[in-house]
Order: sequence, then C-alpha cells, then structure tokens
Amino acid sequence: MNLHGVDKDVSEIIIGVIGPDALIKQIKETLKSFPNFKPVFHIVTSSTVIPDIAKNLMGDVDVLMFTEYHLYHLAKQVIDFHIPVHYIPLMGTGLYRSLFLIKNNYESKQLSIDTIAEKYVQQILFELDEQSYEYTLFSSNNRPVMISEIIDFHVHNYRENNSVALTGIQEVSNKLTEMDIPHEWVTPTHQDMIVSLERALLATRTRQNKESQIVTGLIDVDHFQKVIEKYPSEHDVQLLKLQIQQMLLDYIKQLDGHLINLGGEEYSFITTRGIFERETRGYKFIPLLQDTKSQIGITLSIGVGFGSTAAEAGNHARLALRQSKGFGGNVCYIVREDRSVLGPVDITTYTQYERYDLSITDAHLLEKAEKAGMSATYMTKLMARVSRYKKYEYTAQELASTLKITTRSAHRILLKWMDAELVDIVGEEKVTHKGRPRRIYRLSFIIDEEKVR
Repeated sequence: MNLHGVDKDVSEIIIGVIGPDALIKQIKETLKSFPNFKPVFHIVTSSTVIPDIAKNLMGDVDVLMFTEYHLYHLAKQVIDFHIPVHYIPLMGTGLYRSLFLIKNNYESKQLSIDTIAEKYVQQILFELDEQSYEYTLFSSNNRPVMISEIIDFHVHNYRENNSVALTGIQEVSNKLTEMDIPHEWVTPTHQDMIVSLERALLATRTRQNKESQIVTGLIDVDHFQKVIEKYPSEHDVQLLKLQIQQMLLDYIKQLDGHLINLGGEEYSFITTRGIFERETRGYKFIPLLQDTKSQIGITLSIGVGFGSTAAEAGNHARLALRQSKGFGGNVCYIVREDRSVLGPVDITTYTQYERYDLSITDAHLLEKAEKAGMSATYMTKLMARVSRYKKYEYTAQELASTLKITTRSAHRILLKWMDAELVDIVGEEKVTHKGRPRRIYRLSFIIDEEKVR
C-alpha cells in the first residue's frame, strides 16, 4: 500500500489509526497534543476486512493503534506484526462513566459485558460501592468472533435476566439501539487516549533510537536589566542571581541534565531526548516557567534544540530561543532536526501546537513579506496559525480571533498585506440591515506558499 501524501520525515513517527468514525474524530483531537505523530486514519464499517487493512498499513507506518479491542483481536489472530501494535483499553474513566450512567438510568442490577476485562469491572463497581450488581462476561476463548455472536449474547441476557449491556464495540451498540435493548457503549475518554498514545510513542523503534539523543537548551532571563532596577543594592542583585541559579539547578536535576552559566543572564543545559520528553509530558509542560514567575517575579525564555550532532542541537537551541524572545518571553520553543518549530510549550495545560518551518521557500513571497514589514519568521508563524484551520477567507474580526490579536491590529495588518499584494478582497459580509458590511479577504499568500511546499 502506498500512502499518497504521507512523506516520511525522520523527526516524525507515522501512526496508523484504525477504528469507527466516532472514535477517529475523538482521537484526532487528542493527537494534536502529540506533535511527533503523523497520523494515517482508516475508518472501519461493518463491511471492512480488518486484517487486510492492517496488513496494508503495516508497511507504511511505524506503529498501529486500534481504537477498539475487538478490531485489535481480529488482526492479531491473523497477522504476525513486525511493528508495535496497540489498542485503547477500556479500563479507566470511560468505563467508570458508563457504569455511572447505568447506575443512574437503569434499575436492573444485571449486566452483560463484552470486550472489557473483568478485573476493571470489579474494581470500578467496588469504587462505586455497588456490590449488588451481577454480571455475565462474553468469552471468546481466544478465537475469532463474529459481531452477530456478541449481539446474540446481549439479546439472550436481556431476555433471560433483563440485563443491561456494556459493550466496547460501536457496531454492537448500533444494533442494540435498533432493537431497543438497554445498553451503554463504553468509549475511551480523552485521558484514556493520551495514556495509550504515550505508550505507543515510547514503543516505536524510531523513538527508542532517539531516547539517548543529546538535547541542548538555552535559558535567558527576560528583561533582566529592568528587573534589577527594582533592587536597592548590588548585594540584593547578587542574591537574586543566586536564587535564579538555584531554581534552574533544581529543575535541570529533574532532567538528569547539566547546567552551565554562559555569563550574563543566559544559561545552557544538556540532557537526553528521552528524559526531556518524559519530564515535559511530551513537550507539553514546563513548570519552571510558572515557578520562576510566581516565586521570584521573573520570566524566562527557553529554546530547546534537537539535532543529529551536538553542534546542530546547539544551533537549533539558539534559533528556538529567538522564537521565544520574539513571542514576548515566558515560553519555550523547540527546533527539531528538520528545523521545524514546535511551540509555544504551554505551562499549565495540554495545548495545540503551532508548527512551522523556519524559512519560506518562495523568494518572491519573501520579498512581498518584507514590503509588508514582516520578517520571514513572523510570517511563517502567521501562516501556521491560519492554515491549521484550513480556512483562507476571513473578515478582520475572524482573523483577529484566529491570531489572538485585536480587531484594530487585524485591520492594520490586512491593509499592509493588501499594499504588498498578499491578500485579495473577495466579497462582503452584511452583519445587520443597519451595520456596515464587513470585507472578506482571501489570504492568497498562504495558499500560494502551500502549493510551493
């Protein structure tokens, strides 16, 4: 199978995801928190031959993920996989949610259950303090099972014992709905998917090879000269520097890294990629940023570089630091081997990354950007934000919301882009019968650059 449009990038891990449409939509959102994964999706229906799909994908991806256990089981019965293969187990918050709904919506204390391990059912019933429930488990005896067998199992238990069905299979849920049989489709939650994807990430050979790769980081204290103006004596300034260094040492110790003071208010650290990914929860969490701000009232700019050599990683760390300083500080950016940028790393929550290349490929476009007063770095950042939504026609108000700027700033930017022939007016949007029409702009410079890429 040749996956059209999937170009292998050495810094990315291609993951094949197989599942029903509803779970594919859900996992697409979760994958936005995993910038190293380049997903290839296959939506299954009742007519899909699962082993054939898995075989076709196996040669083109680094790891496979099934969103439902029974799909995984069907494939494993037939295929001897030579890549890591995972499924999302129904063991956590998703199962808890379904049992809670059954408790509140149905009077029956009888359950019929498929594709869910008994130990997890027992554990959550215990946590819910529901010892009165009785359940019957569908047993496949490790053999391939037809969907019709599982449906018959639930129908039989409903007719004999008035059981409420717990199923981990969408196709079974759909059929039980048609038959008006009470049931709950147990689906994984966002957190369940995160845990499974993290396991898949660490299982790939590509990732294992990169575990020991050297990572270089640069840390710069934002606006340090303004900060020290608040201190009455040189003694107090020196104490502040010691406090900063101590906080940095404590954090770098968590990374099993080595900290170096480069002079002035800039520091460098070295660690390994595997440790950095684990401690930052996959590039999503750097508590140092919040700690220095809340405890000593300063902010930091952090740049992290990956590379095949120490020199390359150091150069990329410097480029990443420039991105952080350009953003305004108090953030971390990462520049990877292919000079693509990830960030900003959010300090408190899982985030959807911006991702963009450091250079624009079209010289003519770069000339227009300079005419509009934009650097290549700023322009590519804007392109990343806008093209992420696959929407290229905006009013000034919509663009302001997308770029997280004021409407006035959006108007000012659009005027510059019009002068530089980067955008076109393609229509008007009338808000009310009294209001002034809003112009609709097509961001042609983004469309043109994506064609070049």
